[in-house]
Amino acid sequence: MSTIVVCALYKFVSLNDYKQLRPKLQALLENAQIRGTLLLAQEGVNGTLAGSRQAIDTLKDWFAADTRFQGIDYKESLADEQPFYRTKVKLKKEIVTLGVEGIDPKQVVGTYIEPADWNALISDPDVLLVDTRNDYEIGLGTFTGAINPKTDSFREFPAYVKSQLDSQKHKKVAMFCTGGIRCEKSTAYLKEQGFEDVYHLHGGILKYLEEVPETESLWQGECFVFDNRVTVDHDLQPGHYSLCAGCRMPLSDADKQHPQYEEGVSCHHCYDTQTPEQRQRYAARQQQIKLARERGEAHLGTDAVKAAEQHRAEKHARKVAEKRKN
Repeated sequence: MSTIVVCALYKFVSLNDYKQLRPKLQALLENAQIRGTLLLAQEGVNGTLAGSRQAIDTLKDWFAADTRFQGIDYKESLADEQPFYRTKVKLKKEIVTLGVEGIDPKQVVGTYIEPADWNALISDPDVLLVDTRNDYEIGLGTFTGAINPKTDSFREFPAYVKSQLDSQKHKKVAMFCTGGIRCEKSTAYLKEQGFEDVYHLHGGILKYLEEVPETESLWQGECFVFDNRVTVDHDLQPGHYSLCAGCRMPLSDADKQHPQYEEGVSCHHCYDTQTPEQRQRYAARQQQIKLARERGEAHLGTDAVKAAEQHRAEKHARKVAEKRKN
């Protein structure tokens, strides 16, 4: 039986004291043995965390004690193993980065559509359905008929809107993302640009998969999640993808049959971008991990390596995606 609760949460709320909240939340998470990343900014809170049922409830109680967090959006799923390596509370300029000043979902936002009503909306031929996630996420699964803006980061979404959408032509626009937070920003942005009928899936894909039976679903494929499960299926169980250790791109079993795939080192997305020195270093790291596994031990450097490489890998993945476009 799965015992780890994976909890995605967010709320747009004015937090003038967000810097002072950081040490309190860091201590709470560590004491409760909760892992994952929580983002704090003046505009609110966002994160995905994992721990025992009791630990996650402790975190929820902490938020409930502060009236500013009333109505915070939670989505939960279960995992057999802890999907995160570390505990981090980060201070940010935005809790989801659109890169446009003055966009405030607390002031203006699109119309929420509950999962039970989503199929009817997106089946309307007058509705333009846009997936606001990144290109590599969309490649793993999306809703029937959804448009892929082919963005490598959420920062590119405003440019897509300006070049491809027209408020006079596109009278009804529906958007969705993994958990709902990107759509809070994207619908607010469209409203600011003069689009009138703008809708978004309340709770995102994860809430839809939780509430809509697969027999009635218009979702196709798996949903990328930002933890070690990589993807989840329609039952919110771990999917069939893993991450390349070299570039953090999701890989299917078929991708692993590619001659340029080497476990812990590279895949066909990043092989041509790596130097021989990088491949040698990754191969040495993978050998140490393998030896530790054979001894039944956790590799001591694994968490540190993952943490140190995460930022580099995200940048590298964007460069790989750009190379593939060109």
